[in-house]
This record gives sequence, structure tokens and C-alpha cells, in this order.
Amino acid sequence: MDARAIIAGLRQKQTPTDAELSWFAQGLADSTVSDAQAGAFAMGVCLNGLDATGRAALTLAMRDSGDVMHWDLDAPVLDKHSTGGVGDCVSLILAPALAACGVYVPMISGRGLGHTGGTLDKLEAIPGFRTSVSEDQFRKIVKDVGCAIVSASADIAPADKRLYAIRDVTATVESLDLITASILSKKLAAGLEGLVLDVKCGSGAFMKRQDDARDLAQALVDTANAAGCPTSALITDMSQPLAPSLGNALEVIDVMRVLTGAAKGRLLDLTVELGGALLAQTAVPDGQSKIAHAITSGAAAEKFGAMVYAMGGPVRFVDDWARFLPEAPVIREVTAPKSGVVTEIDGEALGLAVVALGGGRQVETDTVNPAVGLSDVVSVGETLTAGQPLARVHAAREEQADRAVEAVQAAIRFGKTAPNMPLVLEHIS
Repeated sequence: MDARAIIAGLRQKQTPTDAELSWFAQGLADSTVSDAQAGAFAMGVCLNGLDATGRAALTLAMRDSGDVMHWDLDAPVLDKHSTGGVGDCVSLILAPALAACGVYVPMISGRGLGHTGGTLDKLEAIPGFRTSVSEDQFRKIVKDVGCAIVSASADIAPADKRLYAIRDVTATVESLDLITASILSKKLAAGLEGLVLDVKCGSGAFMKRQDDARDLAQALVDTANAAGCPTSALITDMSQPLAPSLGNALEVIDVMRVLTGAAKGRLLDLTVELGGALLAQTAVPDGQSKIAHAITSGAAAEKFGAMVYAMGGPVRFVDDWARFLPEAPVIREVTAPKSGVVTEIDGEALGLAVVALGGGRQVETDTVNPAVGLSDVVSVGETLTAGQPLARVHAAREEQADRAVEAVQAAIRFGKTAPNMPLVLEHIS
């Protein structure tokens, strides 16, 4: 087969055959396909799309480009995945909470993509934390602790690992077909027995419209269930940041505040909703109550600490987390330019401001600064007077802080009344 012919067919709105997609995925994995061809393929899919059969075929081809894991454990093997949003650090709370409820969570996660932060980048803000482990280490941590959050090894969906990085820098992130194949190729390769998906919509998500989020959720659920993995999805609001902070170390701080009982709000509420939905798939009664109790009792924090230590982090991180996390040298308060009710927050603009600060990648080779970002971001519905704080900028240099202050002020809009947007918009099963 020939990559050029497959790309030419995509340009003419022809869905490649199963055999062509399998060949292309293997070419991504073994570098038979060049970076230029991979980028052209991603752009072709992004512009013209695949049909449902092609989407499923690409997903399975990318899964089968590497190893597929199998587990022999005494409880269900479950996982959760989010399609990405700003201030979304649910995975760092939910994985240990699920482990505290007695199930196993082998979570294979990704790095920052576009304007959204990455779970792996957040964990690597913790000194010594290693997200790259061998399969034997991965299995041991999952068995001993109950959860592990890792990067896909070179042997797990290698086609996705390569295409994921290329999508990030070629403006081809927002594709229903590529998102479905990327998410599910890794999740299905992890050998899961149940999966819940958090499909986000709004200004801080890749899908801005609820209809688009519903299409993606249905594509993910249909594809995963057809592959034999019981899956449901929640469509959730991302019209504002989920946590008060955006940025790797700053979001870990928000996670620790939830795990240690110092904070509540949307981040905790969504964690409980997703955990309850996932446990319900395994016929566990009162799943939401069990997840909430795991967090409020401190059991989830204990599991998180055990995972951090098992993966190279400090032994007493949960007891003294503030001492270990990096701090930016420049901290600047952003003030409201006028009085009013916060009616709208451009989450994508905030996410891009964090990337510009160095908290994300503009090209594949960029090094992420874990200390930079935004904290104490206001919420939609808050009433402010001119001069009150909108957020705090954490920057490496003064000139970066200046630009971030302007970006934050431009991204937050005021009016007389704010919309009342529920956190969970729909359930898809």
C-alpha cells in the first residue's frame, strides 16, 4: 500500500478501507509513514471525516499497533477519560478514590493537547514522579496500590502516541474521528472491563456546542461497546474552568485541597458524579456515596500518596505537599477592569494564556514549566467591583506576566445576570 494514495483518497472524501487503515496505523508505529504524511492524514480526517465503520476500524487498528493488556485481578478493572478542558484535574482525584472503593484503575493518560492541560504533565510537577514505567512495574503498582496513572509505553498503541503529538502541533485536534480513535485505542489496549467518559462542551473544551459533544459521546460509547468494553458517558459543562487553577503544579494544589477536605465545589462534584456512574456499570450500589466517602474519609488521599511514592515521588507528599511543589518567581494579581456580574469566561483563551506562559507546548519539543499558570480564577455568577481580583498569574518573567494579565482581562466578561449552567448536561449509555 501507499500512504500517498490513502491521503489522496481522504482528500476526495473517501473513507479508507479497514486494510488501508490497519496498514497506515502500523506505518505510524514503525515510522514507515513520515511525519509529513501523518500530518496530511490527520488534516484529511479532520476536514472530511470518516464514516462510523472507518472510525471503528481506525480505533482498532491503532489499538492493535502494539500490545493489548490482560488482567487477572480479584475486582473489576475500570477507568475514566476526559475529552479535555481547562482546569480539569478530575483523574488525579477519581483514580485513587476508585481504588479506595476496591476496584483497580490502570489509567493510561496523555499530555497537554492544544489549550488543555495534560494529566501526565500535572503529575510530573511532583518531584521525582515517573509517568513512564515498564509493563511489569505498571502491573505491580496497580495490584499493590489499586491505581496507577502512566503514559502509554512504546508497546501500547504506538500509532496513537505518534499521531497524538502531531495533532497537537498541526491544528488537527478537533476531529470526532481522531479523538475517538486516540482515546479508545489506549483505553482498549489497557484491557478494561468498564469505562466512563467525560465529554466536555463549552468555551474551555474542544467541542464548543452541546450537539457536537453529544455526537462525540455517542461515537465513543458505540465504538467502545462494539469492541467489548462496557462504556457510558457524561456530557459536562466546560463554559468555565472546572478547578480554580490552570497550570500543572497549581492544579495539583487544587487536587490536594479536595483530597484533604480543604475544598469543595465543581471539581469534587464532578468526581463524585463520574465515579458513581462508573461503579453503577459494575452493579455497585450507591456508587456516588462510596466515592464521596472515599474522599472525605481520607482513604483516597492515602491511595494517592501510595501511588505517588510507588511512582518515584516523595514518601510523605500528602502530608506536606506544599513544600514539594514548585513556585513561579513572578506572581501578579489580575483585577477587574469594571464592576458587574461575571457572565462569560473564554476558557480556551485562558488555556492559551497558560501555554504562552510556558505551561503547555507550542511545538512538540517544548519543555513545560510546571510552576506557571493561573490560580484563584473567578467563577461565572460572581459579582465583582472594579479593582477586585479576577485571578492570579504565576509567571517565569515579568513580560510574560504582563501579557497574561491582558489575556485574562480580555477573557472574562461582565454583565447584569449570569446563565445557570448545570454541571452535568446529559448521560449517554
